[in-house]
Formats: sequence, structure tokens, C-alpha cells
Amino acid sequence: MTDIEQRKRDHIEIVLSGAARHSASAGFEGISFEHNALPELSFDVIDLSTRFLGKTLKLPFLASSMTGGPADSDRINRAIAEAAEQCGFAMGVGSQRIALSGGKAHGLDRHLRDYAPTIPIYANLGAVQLVNGMGLDQARRAVEEIGADALILHLNPVQEVLQKDGDHDWRGVTKAIADLVPKLAVPVIVKEVGFGISVDVARRLHECGIAAIDVAGVGGTSWAAVEGRRAPDQPTHDLGELFRDWGIPTVEAVASLRARFPDLPLIASGGVRHGLDAAKAIRLGADLVGQAASLLAPAMQGTEAVIAHVEFFARALRLACFATGSKDLRALRKAPLR
Repeated sequence: MTDIEQRKRDHIEIVLSGAARHSASAGFEGISFEHNALPELSFDVIDLSTRFLGKTLKLPFLASSMTGGPADSDRINRAIAEAAEQCGFAMGVGSQRIALSGGKAHGLDRHLRDYAPTIPIYANLGAVQLVNGMGLDQARRAVEEIGADALILHLNPVQEVLQKDGDHDWRGVTKAIADLVPKLAVPVIVKEVGFGISVDVARRLHECGIAAIDVAGVGGTSWAAVEGRRAPDQPTHDLGELFRDWGIPTVEAVASLRARFPDLPLIASGGVRHGLDAAKAIRLGADLVGQAASLLAPAMQGTEAVIAHVEFFARALRLACFATGSKDLRALRKAPLR
């Protein structure tokens, strides 16, 4: 097993243990809808469908980028892909760096489309890799090898500094993104990994021509804490704990970006626990909501467990619509708050 493969295995074990969650909140508990005791709706016909980057989804849900060790990745990706196809949500894969460097694909190849022929699938590369040995050719390969509908570039500077042999030099990344976007045949989504995206960074990304932003804010898994747990030395472990709650809470990130960029497609992830949190995120301006860590345990169990998880998520979102008198997501975005 390579060092990168071992790191991915460590990541999934730490995330599943729950030891690396933010102690800070995503902020959803501070948002409350006004209850509608006379909704004049049928619960069963509320429409949860949406369009995102030109594709229709049955649910405004994204299985956010995740991965695992070599023994886990294939079954995780297959379970999520099959569930996404059946339930009609989007899927973002984990980093494809290993596969693009000549390693085993671990479920990130054309076979993924056999399990999910119609739903949107998003490829994934670290943005810093664009100035560290990977460029347009590798980005195109990442998309082509899984038949992806878009490419996610993830931003993780804090994680990289805490990671053994991580990328410390982020000079030129903005320009590299700007150079890549017009040359790629599919839209580019930029996401953080749990530290949030500020208005200033969103402005720079918007100027690069990116198609959407996933705010991936504070409230879910802390990748500072994950890398601190993996650290071979005490100072790095302590630094990971010190920066466990560093960043912008998800609610703050979504609200501020929507206020500044009214037409920019936004994904809310980071501490979205269930469909009620999703309803709040959509009300604040999110177009999709993403989950990663919450899906890991169901994905390890198999397709049916993922379907059950997502169906509960959808039922809670539908109930939030019903109890606010919202017949669809467009109406939910205007639902009164208390």
C-alpha cells in the first residue's frame, strides 16, 4: 500500500470514529421557520426536484466527495452510485490523484457509469495539484475516466500544511484555475473541505469563470483534526487540535455568498445533518446540499443503507416544505423565518 493509499484509509477510519468533528456549529440551530398550521398542500405531491448545472435532479442532494482505503473505495463508490441512480441525486467522487498518477482507480473508472448511467457525477482534483505536476491533460482525464458531468477542484490549504508531505506552496493556484476553466469541456465547481469559502475568495473564483461553489463550511468533519490525529509528532497533533474549529460556519458562508452573488449556483455542505438542515440551507440560498461523513457508514453497509439514509433525508425536507406551506423548493426559498 502506498503512503497516499494508507492516508486515505486512515482518513475514513478517523471520520467514521467521530473523533474529528468540529466542536463549533454549522449554525443551523439558529435558523427557525415560521410554522404554517394551514398549508393547503398534499404532503405526497410536494416537488423536491431541481436543476443544477443544466441537469435535472429528483432531490437537491449531493453525495459529497469522499474516498477510503483500497479495500473500501470500490464498495463505497458503487453503493453511492447505485443509490444516486435510484433516488435521483448527484454524486461527487473523491480525489482522483492516485488513479491519475498511475495507481489503481479504486472504483473511479468507467465502471462507475455502469452503476449510475443518468445522474450527474462530478470528478475531483486538488486545486493545488494544478501548480504541482497536474494540468489540463490530467483534468481532462479525470473527467473522461468516469464520464463526469463536471470537475470539482477542492481547496484544502490548512489540511495540506498539517499533512505529512503536504503541499505548502499555493502560489499561482488562482491563475491556474482561471487558465483551466475555459479550456475544459465541462463546468468547474470549486469546494473547500470544511473550512468554508469567504466572499473575497468567492469573488476571485467568480472572476475565474467557475460554474459553482460548494462552501463546505465549519460544522461537520474538521480536516485539521483528522490530520492532527494522523500526525507522527506531538506538535503537529497539537496544531491540528488548535485549528480544529478554524474557518467559516456553513450558514454564514451560504448567506454571505448568496447576498453577494445572487445568481451563482451554491452547494451547502459542512454539518448538514438531515433534511431539516437542508431546508434551512436552501432557504438561505443554497441550490444543493451535500453530505459526506454522514453517508460513509451507510455506504460501507451497501446500496440499500444509502437509499434508506437518503429517503429519510428527503422525507424530512418534504416535511419542512409541508409545514411552511411550500409546494416546491422555489416556494421554500421564500418561506417566512421567525
